Amino acid sequence: MALIAGSLVLAACGSGEPEQEAAVAPAAATPQSQAVDAGATPGRESQARAVISEDMPYAEVGDELVYGYFVAPSDMFEPLPAVIMIHEWWGLTDEMRARADRLAAEGYIVLAIDLFGGQTASDPASARKLMLSVVEDPDSANQNIRGAFEFVSETAGAPRVGAIGWRFGGTWALNTALLLPDDLDASVIYYGPVTSDEDKLRPVNAPILGLFAGDDISIKVDSVDAFKTALESLRKDYDIQVYAGVGQRFASESAKTYDAIATNDAWNRTLDFLSLHLAGDGTPTDGS
Repeated sequence: MALIAGSLVLAACGSGEPEQEAAVAPAAATPQSQAVDAGATPGRESQARAVISEDMPYAEVGDELVYGYFVAPSDMFEPLPAVIMIHEWWGLTDEMRARADRLAAEGYIVLAIDLFGGQTASDPASARKLMLSVVEDPDSANQNIRGAFEFVSETAGAPRVGAIGWRFGGTWALNTALLLPDDLDASVIYYGPVTSDEDKLRPVNAPILGLFAGDDISIKVDSVDAFKTALESLRKDYDIQVYAGVGQRFASESAKTYDAIATNDAWNRTLDFLSLHLAGDGTPTDGS
């Protein structure tokens, strides 16, 4: 969607994104089964749950098949809630796959989508180029996300569907709520550029969880507060958390700004939020 894409460009280009993460091209489409520690965060009982994963096509965009990383609990006997996971501007890397594995181990179908056509980046200049390719062609990204939703809801049979993303992907998690206002059941935004324009936010019906860094050099707390005020004015269902003293990309282990305490808290909040709105009864929480 073009609604918030412009602010994303300004934020990403302004920050420079100096921290680099390993970027690995997508692996061959071979099913894999592995045990994932689903309880590595404080306050949760530790348990290892096996997941099965595979790179597979989930949509067709511009007459080309789009491949993503599909992962689910290996002991799944009936359709589970699904989460569409959207990558950072580095692309669908091994770090994103690991996040998908970890979330699936909590009892979800997870589809980590690819908005970059199989390309990944290992330096900010390349990442910015990939990001701009999406910003300049939002219709293809919209088609990609619609295809992902149809895949998890119709093919995989998920009764409820959420979206989650980090930075670039965080903005697209919000865009997904705008794109699918009557279908998406939850949206989780990890420190992505957001908007305070009430006209743009008005269509959102999905509950929103926003997790932001207090010391983010490009996404200022003032802009997050304005986003929160707009959601409050529109009487949306939301929960916004700002971590004081924490820098951008705090939840990425490959970043110099990684903060384990904030990451663990954010992950626990994410799991509670998804449990309520995807696996629970979906009762709205008070905005806070």
